[in-house]
Amino acid sequence: MWFTISPKTWQFTNSSNLQFFPLPTKIKTIPKAYNGDDNSTESTAGKIKRMVLSQEGRTKLNILPDREFYAYPRFVTHVDDRFISSLTNLYRERLRPEFEILDLMSSWVSHLPQEVKYKRVVGHGLNAQELAKNPRLDYFIVKDLNQDQKLEFENCSFDAVLCTVSVQYLQQPEKVFAEVFRGLKPGGVFIVSFSNRLFYEKAISAWRDSTGYGRVQLVVQYFQCVQGFTQPEVIRKLPTEKDGAAPQNQWPLNWIMQLTGLLSSSSDPFYAVVAYRNFKPVHE
Repeated sequence: MWFTISPKTWQFTNSSNLQFFPLPTKIKTIPKAYNGDDNSTESTAGKIKRMVLSQEGRTKLNILPDREFYAYPRFVTHVDDRFISSLTNLYRERLRPEFEILDLMSSWVSHLPQEVKYKRVVGHGLNAQELAKNPRLDYFIVKDLNQDQKLEFENCSFDAVLCTVSVQYLQQPEKVFAEVFRGLKPGGVFIVSFSNRLFYEKAISAWRDSTGYGRVQLVVQYFQCVQGFTQPEVIRKLPTEKDGAAPQNQWPLNWIMQLTGLLSSSSDPFYAVVAYRNFKPVHE
């Protein structure tokens, strides 16, 4: 489902029933979409060498379609200021102004450095109202990656793909990571960041039942299962009691708050796993 932003309306054109909704004044153009019927005989996507998750590991407590769960917009930040600052600094270090960026599983905010104007930022998510509020997006698509992992972009479209605090909801992560590989340009970077917050009933079993270390290793394996990604780089910033980490006797309460996607506002650990398509470029 594609969305364009125009002076008066946005519209989606994946249905015979055309619908219009008000949007801020902004004019953008959608580039040519990836054509699944082209004449190429081989995909440039990385091959999946092995599946990481078992069938049981992909299950969720809430089995209703994700589109229903995310039908109503949530204009909140799901991580604390410390996490956001660490993420924005990482983007500042790894992303360049000339980059074309795909913000995968995005929302109303992308956490990109405000002082940097990128060549193009494309958003993807499940709630059009949230995405329409995101000032960094030039345009966006709405798609459930647990239903269909295909992204309607040409091969080698992006210099960077970002996935922020959402990887825990992917039921087919191997296929999604392979599709990201296809969409990245050679030397393009995929940055996956997460913390210990989650919508517990919507996270996959393999994520729910794991620890911080185990979740990092899970994402590392997602990268490693796709032929062509560089060795994943792991970045960790764990809070101390000085930073507001919860004392030992508060951990059960933290776990209960995680069931609803909430946690103490000053104790979010920062994890990021970063890898590149084919090679890590050197920028002078």
